[in-house]
Amino acid sequence: MVVFTQSDAYVLVRSMVDYPWVSVSGFGAHIKSTRKHLIIQKKTTTEHYPLEEISHLLIVGGHTIHSAAISQLVRNGVYITFFDPDGTPVGMIRPFSSGNGEKCSERQRSLPRQRYAIRIAQASIKSRLFTIERIQESQESSLLYEGELELLHKSLDELEYLIKLDEIRRLHKLSSDMYYEILSRSLPPDLGFRRRTLRPQVDPVNAMLSFGYSLLFGTCSVAVIGALLNPDLGLLHEGCGGLVNDLIEPLKAGTVDPLVLQMAGESLTDSDFERTHDRCMLSDTLISAMMKSFYTAQVSDRVNEQVNNFSRALETGTDFKILY
Repeated sequence: MVVFTQSDAYVLVRSMVDYPWVSVSGFGAHIKSTRKHLIIQKKTTTEHYPLEEISHLLIVGGHTIHSAAISQLVRNGVYITFFDPDGTPVGMIRPFSSGNGEKCSERQRSLPRQRYAIRIAQASIKSRLFTIERIQESQESSLLYEGELELLHKSLDELEYLIKLDEIRRLHKLSSDMYYEILSRSLPPDLGFRRRTLRPQVDPVNAMLSFGYSLLFGTCSVAVIGALLNPDLGLLHEGCGGLVNDLIEPLKAGTVDPLVLQMAGESLTDSDFERTHDRCMLSDTLISAMMKSFYTAQVSDRVNEQVNNFSRALETGTDFKILY
């Protein structure tokens, strides 16, 4: 990792060995290009990316881009997608007559959906078992009631033999509900967290989980579109953002949940949230702290790797290595 100071200026030449997409987030960057390089200037840093190694430029937030850079990128077959600061896609510029996105969608539709859904559900249960184990070790006490651990392991084994997607989703939801009820026992009762609920949340822990998962969803959406995948063609999940939800599901317990549990159990105060009769609102200070912790933990690296693993498996027909 290179650390930049206000008094230093750096010019970096980046290689796209890991991921063939470049993401520019935040605000205030200047985006230009030469015939061979994409140039991104941000405060005191300048980064050069070889155009021949880029397939997609992702612009998240508010930046300036030269029209000549757009022409040069498109001429080199590079897609350009624009996002709101929260990761919501706004629009795309793509090379003329390019059909890469359609090809990816066709490959996604041809996947053995049931097999992939089972693997995603299994990875999610495994990640949650690891999280429960880590919490118990740190608190030196058991969170589990009699038979719960056996039931989770039984759900993990049973998934292998399910045929219908509805059955897989039902068992996945059952194990998920059990997991959050187990997590609730590690937190102070006065926070009011008993189980996972949908919006609007009435307790701060559910509100924090929702915000953390939104950050995860936005980060993954950018990477999924960067890989020219169709974000709505899910396997375990259906509907808008189905694939994004599939890819982040196994990552939640190892990324967002520990962050929320630590803050809720150790540093949360009454000034960090406000409750009304029908909702709980997080303070700007708490939201800023969560965002800082989220990005400090380099969650985006794991998300990018997850997306890249799926994209490579889709393209080559090899096994999808799921991170959790």
